[in-house]
Amino acid sequence: EKAGVISVFIGASDPKAGEERLRTELHCDARAARNLSRYISDEKAATGTVPDDRTIVVESFRDQLGDWRVCVLSCWGARVHTPWALAIAGRLRQQLGITVEEIHSDDGFSLRFAEAEGPPPIDDLLLDPGEIVDTVLAQLTGSALFASRFRENAARALLLPRRRPGQRTPLWQQRQRSAGLLQVASQHPDFPIVIETVRECMHDVFDMDALTDLMRRIRSRQVRVEAVTTERASPFAQSLVFDYIAQYMYEGDAPLAERRAQALTLDTELLAELLGGDELSELIDPEVVQSLELELQCLEQQRWPRDADSGTDVLRRLGDLSTAEAFARGIAEPWLDQLAEERRIISVRITGDPRWVAVEDAARYRDLLGVTLPAGLPEALLEGDADLAGLLLRWARTHVPFPAHHVANRWGLPAGLITRELERLVTDGRLHAGHFASPPREREFCHPDVLRQLRRRSLARLRKEIEPVTQEALARFLPLWQGVGDRGGLDVIAQLEGAAIPASVIERDVLAARVSNYSSYFLDALLGSGEVVWVGRGTIGRTEGRVALYRREGAERLLPEPSNPPDSPLHNCLRAHLESRGACFFNELRTAALAIGVSDADLVINALWDLAWASEVTNDSFAPVRALAMGTKASTPRRRGALGVPPRFAGRWSLLSALRVPVAAEHRVRAAAEALLRRHGILSREAVLGEGVPGGFVGMYPILRSLEDAGRIRRGYFVEGLGGSQFALPGAVDRLRTVREEGGGIVALAAADPANPYGSVLAWPASGAARFARVAGAYVVLEDGMLRLYLQRGGRSLLTQGSVGVA
Repeated sequence: EKAGVISVFIGASDPKAGEERLRTELHCDARAARNLSRYISDEKAATGTVPDDRTIVVESFRDQLGDWRVCVLSCWGARVHTPWALAIAGRLRQQLGITVEEIHSDDGFSLRFAEAEGPPPIDDLLLDPGEIVDTVLAQLTGSALFASRFRENAARALLLPRRRPGQRTPLWQQRQRSAGLLQVASQHPDFPIVIETVRECMHDVFDMDALTDLMRRIRSRQVRVEAVTTERASPFAQSLVFDYIAQYMYEGDAPLAERRAQALTLDTELLAELLGGDELSELIDPEVVQSLELELQCLEQQRWPRDADSGTDVLRRLGDLSTAEAFARGIAEPWLDQLAEERRIISVRITGDPRWVAVEDAARYRDLLGVTLPAGLPEALLEGDADLAGLLLRWARTHVPFPAHHVANRWGLPAGLITRELERLVTDGRLHAGHFASPPREREFCHPDVLRQLRRRSLARLRKEIEPVTQEALARFLPLWQGVGDRGGLDVIAQLEGAAIPASVIERDVLAARVSNYSSYFLDALLGSGEVVWVGRGTIGRTEGRVALYRREGAERLLPEPSNPPDSPLHNCLRAHLESRGACFFNELRTAALAIGVSDADLVINALWDLAWASEVTNDSFAPVRALAMGTKASTPRRRGALGVPPRFAGRWSLLSALRVPVAAEHRVRAAAEALLRRHGILSREAVLGEGVPGGFVGMYPILRSLEDAGRIRRGYFVEGLGGSQFALPGAVDRLRTVREEGGGIVALAAADPANPYGSVLAWPASGAARFARVAGAYVVLEDGMLRLYLQRGGRSLLTQGSVGVA
């Protein structure tokens, strides 16, 4: 009943309208409607929302003793709340090791946590749909509900006989004898009364199917779970608190489980009425409205009549039409002349304009609209038929949602008369009223069949939009998302943050494809100013390695820990000198190495690179990385800087330990998840594995789920063929669906570019897959997201896939 009251009230445009609907639809008197209106309005003011068939509110607050109370406010009824509360309370007792007291009703259930530091997270209050039956069964046999049902069944089976048949046995004695019998019966798993009690609880008292369905709908986000924290119990929660006090005040006289659970009762008519509420303006697609209007009005050519007889049917179905309107619906002029000559249609004037109407409507238009009929019509067709409701219903069946003045202007009738009759039809349930246009305009009216078609087609259109896209669409999306060809600026670093890219590729192919008029000064300026830091991420062969860029602000949460740090006297000497002196030029480090007998510059620079590839040291210039990537020898430099310093020796070297400060593991994983979301937009298990994130997708999943709960990202199945759990930024989802049908053009990328999904997020094409690799010096050409060309490193061979439109 509460679900019905809430549905009717929140479906109204304002509290006054809600009170009116409560009076007209639920037949409440004025005082009851006013009290219900205030009750729901106070709840919404206290929590910001109210529970309904699509929303569950989890309210947390402290009671007078300072203990935490959690009230799950729901309209699903006690047959769902009872097993839900039973399972959650038992599970939390085991996990937290504290006393958890629960009480349930048709309006939800309440949990009390004695001496708890805070309420449990929302996820702990939900059940796994696949484990619900086992979870409830594990808690059922030790509950007071099971004991009370067992006593009733045992007494019914005459296993608790009275010593004196003529006298009543006190209830407390029945409980004691029942407890003794249950203790003995528990040793026999197949004891009939035990089995019957479990069956009765699971099938008669509980609605396990409904609970399982509810958990599935919560998981699929068809039912929202809103968490709120209040200073004191809200009006809805106060009823649960009152029940809790009443139960435990007389705990010895009336055990908690002695009452029977009541059945769930939902007024389906009231829920159907909710579909006509204002919120439909956001659900109904305007293009669907236009399409259905053309269909209902027979304006689509495939719905035109085939002959004169069919033309008559069109007039009967639509009502009065002008000659131009008849032509627009495929009714040819010879057909109109033929039908008029046969007196199957007649010509009348409405609001001064000539209209054609079916002869069966002659009396109705005469009596209601005051039109003058031509002479010679049969008497049977002239009998009075002043049924304005019939005309309005026909109009509603053949039009999408419409305001009252459209009808009034069409027929020249007072707008007040039309509005009153339409409102009467709404009260009778024959029409729906609300704001159906987007953006909402004036109050509109709609026939239930038309509204059903609009909703069904809008949902079908939405489902089509949210269908997972192909993997080729993802390959079109990723270069666009990462700004390849957009010629961006500093934001490119934020998107590439943490991506381990071969040193020879990062400037020549990755940054140059994203930054307008790229030159080495761009990166050197960012490194020299301290805004960006580069970090080595391991070697590739003898003279190559991977490099990642990080913004210095917040880098402590993203920097990787040193990987296999080298340990030799020279390495330790360089570490100690950098730790004591801070950032140093190469000559200073070479002087420090002389103290331990190392004078060879090559040995010193190689030791520095060992530390760099292990993510221990960095440089405030990118020149050493460029020189190494170009294969420059330290001892025989091909070119020198402005002051004669070889590029491989340029800049100041420093320890990354200065940027590494203690950070909680959760914050580190959250930062990594946010960086991957910025880079990929759509984050799947394959994307995380391709990035080589420690802990993998499993370790990152709780953080992603918490970001989803906070509304910052979305979870769904966005790309077919990838993992079932995919997370995405809202803007990424919209852009991914935009490129669903659009061609991606031709894009050339380095094979190791993060914008190339093949070999990382997506598998290489099946044919010749062993010859494809994300290596430095290799390139791919994508056409509309499909891999067409693969140029091997050094240009040794060109592999093709399908046909490519490259000149």
